[in-house]
Amino acid sequence: MKNLSPLAKLAVTLVFIITSVSFSKYDITGLIPLFLYPVILFQMTGLTFKKFFRATRFVMPLILLTGILNPFLDKTPFNVAGIFTIRAGIISLITLILKGFLCLSASYLFAETTNADEMCATLRRIHIPKTIVTVFLLTWRYIFVMKEEVSIMLDAYHLRAPEQKGIHYSVWGSFLGQLFLRSFDRADELYQAMILRGYNGNYFYACCRGKHSKMKSWAFFLILTTVILTFRFCNVTELIGNIFTFSAGGFLK
Repeated sequence: MKNLSPLAKLAVTLVFIITSVSFSKYDITGLIPLFLYPVILFQMTGLTFKKFFRATRFVMPLILLTGILNPFLDKTPFNVAGIFTIRAGIISLITLILKGFLCLSASYLFAETTNADEMCATLRRIHIPKTIVTVFLLTWRYIFVMKEEVSIMLDAYHLRAPEQKGIHYSVWGSFLGQLFLRSFDRADELYQAMILRGYNGNYFYACCRGKHSKMKSWAFFLILTTVILTFRFCNVTELIGNIFTFSAGGFLK
């Protein structure tokens, strides 16, 4: 996927996310075919679900918390395949978790196969204001600077307290204060370095044109968009179930 145009990947990702959230809160069967998207793309990119779950381990619980009260608030009886009846709130909770997983996986795939410069160049091509794009890119890059500062402070702390596991709660305040001051100083140094290199408020984004196959990008966009929209307007799960039911009924006769 890295040789595809970032614009094509962004468009497909947005179509997939919008399609996923557009399903009814009780439509579990309609969401099931959409799982083909992350499964196939994970295989194409060589990424693993283990790495994905590790990267999103703090986000998935938040999705669960947003709908944890659904089973208690929505007590409407919901018949499942004519076999048993449960609360509709349980169905809506499961649907919310599935939607969250699908949206996170699509965003993760896009982020892992597109670097920050390509993302920003793509956002500018669709006329996102340059101020927003510049803030996004500088914030994205500064995350790694702050991560480096935290690593340095942790090493210094453990050298002074080699037998201490983790950071003692009594120094949490001073640790965060020092992190803020060091980050502020580092940010000022970075800004001065940018000024010396000619920064005047405009950021010249890396242009991605010419590096990607237009034919493959168009094919990627058209094929996946068609498949995703087909899954949205045609309940493939119910269709397959009806075919098997009809076939089984004919065989029994």
